[in-house]
Amino acid sequence: MGWVSRLFGRSGGSRGGGRGAGSSGDQGVRHLRDFAESRRGVEFYLEPETADFTTTVVAVAHDGEWTRRPVRSPRVAGDLARSLALPLYEAKVTGYPKRMKEWSRNHPERRLGPR
Repeated sequence: MGWVSRLFGRSGGSRGGGRGAGSSGDQGVRHLRDFAESRRGVEFYLEPETADFTTTVVAVAHDGEWTRRPVRSPRVAGDLARSLALPLYEAKVTGYPKRMKEWSRNHPERRLGPR
């Protein structure tokens, strides 16, 4: 079963929150929602939980401005994307958009670094 089926399927429960998924995940969802609602052309990129990091979402606006925040699970990311009618991509499959890299290059204070 692929991640899309697990994320949007009717059967199966969501995985519990990973490391750091407590209230920071709720704050992360609020921040991502605020970011998406205050910019245009936003797309979400899901970053899976690893041994070092909890599940995160990177939101990228039309001009390449981006933000990264933790979420409780891929299901929460999918619910947020659906509620905002925004696309959600799996970052390890699609990679990040060129405009994000260009924006980061022009804003060295926000360079893509460790999550």
